[in-house]
Amino acid sequence: MSGEHLDIVSEPEEVGGDDSPQEPVTEVEQLRSELEEARNRTLRALADLENYRTRVNRQMAEERKYASIDFMRELLPVWDNIGRALEAVAVTHNLESLVEGVQMVHSQFLEVLKKHHCEKIEAKFQQFDPNIHASVTQIPCAEHPANTVIEEVQTGFRLYDRVVRPSQVVLSKPEA
Repeated sequence: MSGEHLDIVSEPEEVGGDDSPQEPVTEVEQLRSELEEARNRTLRALADLENYRTRVNRQMAEERKYASIDFMRELLPVWDNIGRALEAVAVTHNLESLVEGVQMVHSQFLEVLKKHHCEKIEAKFQQFDPNIHASVTQIPCAEHPANTVIEEVQTGFRLYDRVVRPSQVVLSKPEA
């Protein structure tokens, strides 16, 4: 064997070293299997997302439905006090105590509104502002400049910075 060169070529070994008697999985079959698994994962993720959306929408609707429950609980004592005032006047026929009771209930009611950031719009003797006032009529008046609120027909209210109801007002106008 002098001077001869022998090349020894061995057969390639199977990748994965699986000694099971099954036929080796072809690369195409493996990719198809992985693709099917990815599709299933995607479908499950989409179903989970849709279930989440449905649950959140249901919870939000429930929250909106009962959002004012605390406010209602605070208004009920006002309602109770109105009933008590009416019962008291029916028994005593004392109008002074009725007026006093109604004034107390009125104050209590305004406090509940204020606690929930709903406050009266001050209008009287203010310059007319169409964003917070609604003019009912104009009356000639020499005491005040034109477009000054001289009478408030109905009180307006604001929740934070949003007008709930504009003040219904009577404005001054120059005398003719």
